[in-house]
Amino acid sequence: MKFQVLDIVPHAPHPVTGELISVHERLARVVETAVLAERLGFDSYAVGERHAGDFVSSSPTVLLGALAAATERILLSTGVTVLSLLDPVRVAEDYATIDQLSGGRLEIVIGKGNEDKHFPLFGLELAKQYEYLTENYELLRRLLREQDVSWEGTHHADLHGVTTFPRPFDGPFRIWHGSATSTAAVDLAAKWGDPIFSANALQPRENYLLLIDRYREQLAAHGHDPSVGYVGSGSGGLFIADTDEQAVAQYRPIYEGFAAKMRAAHTGDTRPGKATSFATIEEAVAHGPALVGTPERVAAKIIDYHKAFRHDVQSVSVNAALPYPQQQEVLTRFAEEVAPVVRREVTTTLWGPQDPGRAKGFTAAAE
Repeated sequence: MKFQVLDIVPHAPHPVTGELISVHERLARVVETAVLAERLGFDSYAVGERHAGDFVSSSPTVLLGALAAATERILLSTGVTVLSLLDPVRVAEDYATIDQLSGGRLEIVIGKGNEDKHFPLFGLELAKQYEYLTENYELLRRLLREQDVSWEGTHHADLHGVTTFPRPFDGPFRIWHGSATSTAAVDLAAKWGDPIFSANALQPRENYLLLIDRYREQLAAHGHDPSVGYVGSGSGGLFIADTDEQAVAQYRPIYEGFAAKMRAAHTGDTRPGKATSFATIEEAVAHGPALVGTPERVAAKIIDYHKAFRHDVQSVSVNAALPYPQQQEVLTRFAEEVAPVVRREVTTTLWGPQDPGRAKGFTAAAE
C-alpha cells in the first residue's frame, strides 16, 4: 500500500483553549510538514482547496509551488482541486506549471468540493455543480493532452485552436476523482478510466463502499482494464499513543470539540457528508474511519478497511489543533510503526514500474 499526507489547511481556534496561530505560521507548517513527510518516506503529500469557512487553502497552486521548491522526491497532489469552480484553461496552465517546477511529480484529485458557500462567491449555481464538474473536466483533459483545441460547451466560452502553455512535464499528469456522496463523480471517473479517491472521513464505511463498488462496476461496463482502477481512501483523522486508552483520552477534546462545531454549523442539513456521523470519539473509532489508538490498532484498522475497499493508497490527516511537535510525532510514528506493517500485508502496483500512468518524475522505490 502507498501512503499520503493530506492537509486541507484548516485554520480555526482550538476547540478548548481558543488558541489560534497566525496564518503565516500555519502556511509555513504546510511546507515544513511536506519536507518531513518526504524524509519519513510517505509517497504523496496533498493540499486541499477551500474558498469559504475556517481554511487558508484558497490558493493551492501557490502552496504547491512552494512544496515543489522545498521537496525533491515526494509526489504532490490535491484533495481536492474544486474543478466545478474553475476555468479549465487556467487550471491547465497553473497545474502544468507546477508539474514543470516539480520535475514531473504531480497528480491531482478533482471534485465539486464539500462547501456550498463557494459557488455564489464565483457567480455559479449550486444546482449545476456536477454539470460544471463534468464539462470542466472533459475540457481540461483535452487541454492537457492536445494542442490546437477547439471546443463548444454549455458553461465555458467556445475555444478555437487553443494550446495552453506550459505543456505538462512529460505528457498529461494523472487526474483522480474525489468521491464522497454522489454517484456522479465515480461515474465520470469510470467513463474515462480514471482512478478515484474516496473521502472516507465523516460517514460509515458502507456509504463509501457503495460508491467504490459502483465505480468498479461502471469501469468494467465502459470496457476499461480493471488494473487502471486504482482507489484511494481518506480517514477520519489520525492520532497515535502508547495505549488505546491514552489515545482516546488525549484526542477526545479535539475530536469532539470540532465534531460539535461541525454539527452546529449544519443544523437542519441532513445531507450525508456535511457533518460527521460520529459525535463521540468512541463512535468514530469503533464505527467510523478515525485512525486513533496504538500503532498496532491503527495498522489493523487500515487492513480491515482494505478488505472492504481494496484500496491502493491510504491518506492520513493530523489535526492542526494538536501542538505542532505532537503533529510531527504522530506522523513519524505512523511512518515508522504503522506503514511497514500495512505494506507487508497489502501490495499494489500503484506508482511502481507496472503503473503506466505514474507521474514521470516520481522517484520513490517500488514495493
